[in-house]
This record gives sequence, structure tokens and C-alpha cells, in this order.
Amino acid sequence: MENTIVKHGGKFKGHFLMEVFDSRDPLTGKRFRDAGGRFMPRQLISKAECDNIITDQGLNHFLNAVLHGETQISPWYCLLFEDDYTPDGGETYAVPEFTESTAYAEATRPEYVEANSTAKSTTNSANKAVFTANASKTWYGAALVGGGTDASTKGDAAGGGKLLCAGKFGTAQPVISGNVVNLTYTVTSADAG
Repeated sequence: MENTIVKHGGKFKGHFLMEVFDSRDPLTGKRFRDAGGRFMPRQLISKAECDNIITDQGLNHFLNAVLHGETQISPWYCLLFEDDYTPDGGETYAVPEFTESTAYAEATRPEYVEANSTAKSTTNSANKAVFTANASKTWYGAALVGGGTDASTKGDAAGGGKLLCAGKFGTAQPVISGNVVNLTYTVTSADAG
């Protein structure tokens, strides 16, 4: 009798999309106007995307929250990082191995407001995380954090939270003060068989 190998399991895949908008002329600093003198809406000036790695800490949270009775985390928060670093999965909330950027006008990390999963996927595409740059920076990647005592606090690493995932964009994104960044995160699950 021939041995048959049956594959069972599941896999998660996450994807970040960053869109950079500007409503001002980079040379004059004045807002763009149409031919009638009306202010124009923000203009998309660049975008970047990447698949991410779900960290060991994130995978353990999935298993513990679903199967072991660990408290589910809600809400999650989005962050951007400003160094040229490729996440490897071993980083944690307390030791992220990248430098989180706090150079944006919002008082806290933007909340990840996801839709209900109906097709093994969830996303915040209807409620994108918004970052308004307040300095010239280069943003290399994004991550999702939550839990603990200070997950909404920009730059926090001591609040006991969890780093769910992180990814480095295919192209680093320079921003200047006044640029508005929309960040979308979509995570899908599938049977690995």
C-alpha cells in the first residue's frame, strides 16, 4: 500500500498599501487651485506597497486568542517606520528592531478599523489609517500593534503590547510636512493544503 501524505494547515498573508497625497505646490507651498480659482483636492504623488511578515509574537497571539482563551486585542493601531530595515519575524512590541516614526500631526497612532471578514479576508480600505506628516522624513515600512497599556501612544515600546506584523515597502517613501498618507492593510487567510 502506498503512503499518502495529507497536507493540513492554514496560512495568513498581509499586505500594506501606502498612498502619499499633497494639496500644495512643493515649490511655492501654496495650495493647488483649479482654473476657476477653487482649491483642488489632494493629489496622489506616490504610492508603495508590500507584503508583510506576521511576527512570531503575532502568530502566537492568533493561536492563543482563538484556542487558548487569551484576551482578544481590540483595537489594533498602525505605525510607520523610518529606517531601512527588513522585518524578519523575531521582533516584538518591546523590541521592534526598527525606529517608529512619530513625525506626524495626529496625537496618537491611527486605529486600524477593519471590516468584518466574509471571504477569509479583512481590510481597513473603507477606513484607511491617516498620517499627516509634520516633518521631512523617509518612511520605509509599516506595522500593526495592539494590546498592553499604551498601544495608541506614538513610539511606545514599554506598554506590554504585541507586534502583529511588519513589512518594508518596495520603494521607500519620502514625505514633507503637510503630506497626507493613507495606509491600508489587508490580511487574508487560506487553507495550506
